[in-house]
Amino acid sequence: MNFDTHALLKTKFVDLDEPAPVLPEIQSILPHLSKRRPLKLIEGVTSRRKELKVGVLFSGGQASGGHNVIAGLFDSLHQLAEQVTLYGFLGGPIGLILGNYKILTRELLDGYRDQGGFDLLGSGRDKVETEEQIAQSKRVVQKLGLDGLVIIGGDDSNTNAAFLGEEFEAEGIPCSVIGVPKTIDGDLKNAFVETSFGFDTATKTYSATIGNIARDALSAGKYYFFIKLMGRAASHIVLECALKTHPTLAFISEEVEAEQWKLSDLIDQLVNLIEQRSAAGKNYGVILIPEGIVEFIPEMKQLILELNRSLSDAQEELTPESQQLFESLPLSFQKQIKLERDPHGNVQVSKIESDRLLLEMCKKELKVRSFKGKFSAQPLFLGYEGRSARPSPFDATYTYALGLLAGKCIASEKNGYMVGLRNLNQPAVQWIPVVAPLASLMVLEERKGKMKAVIQKALVDLHGAQFKKFQSLREGWQRGDHFLYPDPIQFT
Repeated sequence: MNFDTHALLKTKFVDLDEPAPVLPEIQSILPHLSKRRPLKLIEGVTSRRKELKVGVLFSGGQASGGHNVIAGLFDSLHQLAEQVTLYGFLGGPIGLILGNYKILTRELLDGYRDQGGFDLLGSGRDKVETEEQIAQSKRVVQKLGLDGLVIIGGDDSNTNAAFLGEEFEAEGIPCSVIGVPKTIDGDLKNAFVETSFGFDTATKTYSATIGNIARDALSAGKYYFFIKLMGRAASHIVLECALKTHPTLAFISEEVEAEQWKLSDLIDQLVNLIEQRSAAGKNYGVILIPEGIVEFIPEMKQLILELNRSLSDAQEELTPESQQLFESLPLSFQKQIKLERDPHGNVQVSKIESDRLLLEMCKKELKVRSFKGKFSAQPLFLGYEGRSARPSPFDATYTYALGLLAGKCIASEKNGYMVGLRNLNQPAVQWIPVVAPLASLMVLEERKGKMKAVIQKALVDLHGAQFKKFQSLREGWQRGDHFLYPDPIQFT
């Protein structure tokens, strides 16, 4: 690692000069945490604590590097206190609620350093948001006498961290709650957090596979591969993988929404591409599709909304526009979105196979156009294999540093923050630790018909340099074969 844990004893936290404004609505919900200012480390003296008791848990889906967060946390706590007890809550937030944990020792942790997955503790998608859940968590924290709690998770998990931190502050419970930004989707970033951990490993893992598939498509010369990639709420993974591999075509959900493209517009783009490449003797290609693209197509979003309402109102009536769109879908997808519902009776959008949907509708449109060329296609989903891989050198170092910083926050009695690092495009020795107040990262969003305070997701910036680069290159990718073939992640 490029970090000296002993250096933590020679630093102290001070408020950052730049402001971190909190929305008035959030101030009323989180009055104590709203007073926090961003923190930075400067040279100073930190006296060692006599004892520290800290809890840690994984929350949500896996992301490479999670074990190194705990390793960094463990190492920093042992530098900052004479006696340390680190509790690992099992199965995610439910472990905190029920008080299920294991004591994490150096001997146990040493077998997990630089390893992928969350199997040390396991994870889960339970939330700590109801009064009962918060009360149960509070009892566990008080029973164990915790000085700190580290929640390793995404936007929802860090939202839970904010509410727990507020509750502890209001009740005078001396337990610092610290959030660590985790998600392979890359949508947890802001002015303080440049990227969430796991994104680098996931996109490199996917890109190596995409490159292999592109080479196969080029070699056989007769297949199109429709590849769906993780990322329901944002298209960061597709955009990053596109820049790493130069596919024939890649859709960005945020652009689809901004341009108000209909489903038929996407099919036209695909079919026009297939026809043009066929005329040039190219009956193959690689298409990248974001997992959640259907929720960004305005007419599809409206159809799903009407289907949800029709069920709750015991009606089956759709507006003429939605009825027409529904009937244009392949029969298998009509059945899928009508019959597969979640416990609340809503369409299970996550189960809509967007890759197969676009593929089948392409076949249908090519038939309508009496296409004389060859079109053979295969759908493919790249998802779980990117979540628990051994972390890339970047993620391994980044997560260890986040763990070190989380331990420093707890030893310094800092409650209600998310740890982050700036200057990540430079060598690790030049990274700059910064700690953001959770309240400053929150907005109000409608969730299940109610306004709720949540950590804001970061969507692809259509005016940003990354998208602009993609935009300048993609036309050439469609005409020719400019595939790149990234090697598997290299370890030292």
